[in-house]
Amino acid sequence: MTSGKTDESGAGVSTGAAEVDICIIGAGPVGATLACRLAREGVRVAVVDRAPLPPMEHPDFDGRAYAIAAGSKKLLDDAGVWGHLPQVPCPIEDILVTDGRVGEAPSPLSLEFTREDSDQPFGWMAEARALRVALNATLHASPNVTLLAPAEVTVVRNEAGVTVTAKDRRVVRARLLVAADGRASRTRSQAGIPVTKLPYGQSGIVCAIAHEYPHDNGALEHFLPGGPFAQLPMTGTAEFPHLSAVVWSEKDAMAHRLAGLPHEAFARELRRRMGDRLGEVTPVGRRWVYPLSAQYAQRYTATRLVLAGDAAHGIHPIAGQGLNLGFRDVIALSELLIEAHQRGEDPGSPALLARYQARCRPTNMLMFVATDALDRLFSNDNPVLRMARDVGIATVQRFPRLRKAFVKHAMGI
Repeated sequence: MTSGKTDESGAGVSTGAAEVDICIIGAGPVGATLACRLAREGVRVAVVDRAPLPPMEHPDFDGRAYAIAAGSKKLLDDAGVWGHLPQVPCPIEDILVTDGRVGEAPSPLSLEFTREDSDQPFGWMAEARALRVALNATLHASPNVTLLAPAEVTVVRNEAGVTVTAKDRRVVRARLLVAADGRASRTRSQAGIPVTKLPYGQSGIVCAIAHEYPHDNGALEHFLPGGPFAQLPMTGTAEFPHLSAVVWSEKDAMAHRLAGLPHEAFARELRRRMGDRLGEVTPVGRRWVYPLSAQYAQRYTATRLVLAGDAAHGIHPIAGQGLNLGFRDVIALSELLIEAHQRGEDPGSPALLARYQARCRPTNMLMFVATDALDRLFSNDNPVLRMARDVGIATVQRFPRLRKAFVKHAMGI
């Protein structure tokens, strides 16, 4: 088998080895985007995943969406993915941050990021299924990408290189292995890299809502004692012209109870948290419940191996930065690997791996600490902390330069 396209079923494929520069384990948004970005610059890439990756999927609406920061959007553009999205993502141009209790009016001390705080949208809301369609289409369109999916593989790494062998005898040889296989990364575990985990005792409810009034590309982040409640604007459909995503954190038992409520009761609970700003609210599609936790790997590298995305770190979704943090890994790693490719250097050299860890891990750890502190500060009903955070919100609101600094960091630019 030579480098280039493979038959994903393995049928009729030669058992010779595919020689590539980089092998990526995991075809989620982080791993697939990295592959697309590298392949566009002439880097030979193999992508391995346990699930099939059909070139076309029907993007059925399922209520899940990603908040894509400005820096992440540029990455997706550079990787050739953005143009393959089957729906136009919705820009986020206004963000209202409030604090309060369920069923009560929010504190009068609020914070609003508006169009005056940035010369471009703060981010874009893209449906999760639509991004998957775009990634798969881009992967299949690249002659520099070899796909092993679905495939169960074993990996051997040593100073000389990496050998990845599938159960059906397909073989890939590479000079660097990228573990992008999620929080429960088997690749990371097999490399003996320790992980520190931090459970929150919270679960996130993810769903979509149709609403009476237009959102005008505005988002809401409402902090409540049980956890943050976020409404994020989405592109409407013919059936639901005014549509938003909801990411709603509660204590574990409460989250499961709320997610299981009948339709009308669930809509009432939504209105109790977000108020009347969007009028009547109708839940749309499926409700998803995810346990919330944070974790970080003690290091990002081993012999001819780097970790990226959730395999390296997982944070609380309170700031909507989880996927964007993974995309920042991709930006840093792709820059280093493209530069090495252009210079004819070894992409798996210890020096390059050390530069990647030095560039990403300290910044990621700061985000880990910040999101953890935000959750502890806001997800409670302590009157002293309530006053402190309301004063903090009001202080940021009063200083445009401070607001713009917050925006620039969150946008990843």
